[in-house]
Amino acid sequence: MHWGMQNKYLKHILVVMWVTTALVMTPASANELRIITSYQSDMVDPIVQAFVLRHPDLSIRLLNKNTHAAVDEVLAGNERHFDLIWASAPEAFVVLDEGERLNDIGHGAFVDFAYSAVGWTWRTPYDGYVPQEWNDLLDPVLVQDIAISHPLRSGTTHSLLETILQDRGWQAGWAWILELAGQLNTISARSYGVLEGIENGDFSIGLTIDFLALTRSQRGLVFRYGRPVIVIPARIAALQGGAQPVAAHAFMEFILSPEGQRILLNPDIRRIPVNSEVRAELSESLDPSIRAALNFSWSRYDPELAARRYWQINQLFEAFVARDLLLRRELWRRLRAVNNVPAFEIDRVRQLLTWMPITEHQARSAPQDRETLLEWAERSYGILRDVEALIRELERQ
Repeated sequence: MHWGMQNKYLKHILVVMWVTTALVMTPASANELRIITSYQSDMVDPIVQAFVLRHPDLSIRLLNKNTHAAVDEVLAGNERHFDLIWASAPEAFVVLDEGERLNDIGHGAFVDFAYSAVGWTWRTPYDGYVPQEWNDLLDPVLVQDIAISHPLRSGTTHSLLETILQDRGWQAGWAWILELAGQLNTISARSYGVLEGIENGDFSIGLTIDFLALTRSQRGLVFRYGRPVIVIPARIAALQGGAQPVAAHAFMEFILSPEGQRILLNPDIRRIPVNSEVRAELSESLDPSIRAALNFSWSRYDPELAARRYWQINQLFEAFVARDLLLRRELWRRLRAVNNVPAFEIDRVRQLLTWMPITEHQARSAPQDRETLLEWAERSYGILRDVEALIRELERQ
């Protein structure tokens, strides 16, 4: 294609992308494909540009929202008539499917287009302690030096929490999460806040998903996969209420095509294609971290399980970690500072600090209302009061 014509299309795309930042959206035109996505422009632009070059009769309008907010908008009726939802958290698609908000236009209710996995990132040069495994993140040397985003605002963090819970089980998984709370410097409102904090030197280790860190490798960020590597599928789906099912089908076909799959390996995207032939074809050009991850044994992420407890995991994190983070973190500090007391007494307090008093059955059986949230918050705070009393006794010995 002649560069002048190509440049005209690219200019058109950039104008469309700029328009999508507006909160008010005009009625859809006959050739406008609307997409709601949790992805930032670095991920979206190369794919959208390649697609529009092959479909110059179409324009693309995108709205960026975190996964939780996007799901809420679609469940509320998709009043802005988005044709596609495009995001990393696979459980969100199960939630939407169960809410009968997805439209099968030839690929089933939704389709996997890429894989990801969670782990942690840091910025080089770095001469501090580098965790090798998940349990290494609990080493006291990293106290107040780790950041995570909030699962109510970040599909990445929800997937990370589910990774831990699915691998370890409910009680052991929450024990790890509650001990991690003692290590946290901050809980960011969004996934990118963790990366920005690493780049600014606000803390050393950030819990994140592979592609967010790998796309910033030129800024000095290094990523390590947590092991076992639990592979999380990224998905795209057509929506009920969309006005352009034919264009939506064409976009899904493109992202699954060999050409679309190869774009995922762009340095600004760094996703693992679902197409094994494309992965094999371009194996030498894969980022070393991705290539290493592909050689690990993979455990499959269970989006259906994650969807069944989607609300519960997010709200339990809010009640038991985020709400009283400063107090919980201070209690961990005081417990580690206690000296000259029997080990069994330290263990007794530690068990209380890492105890999730709500079983999975209780969590999933509870009404999803304000009363439940208040009850959970009070249960958490009650445990922390008991822990504080026990630590005070140990400090007096």
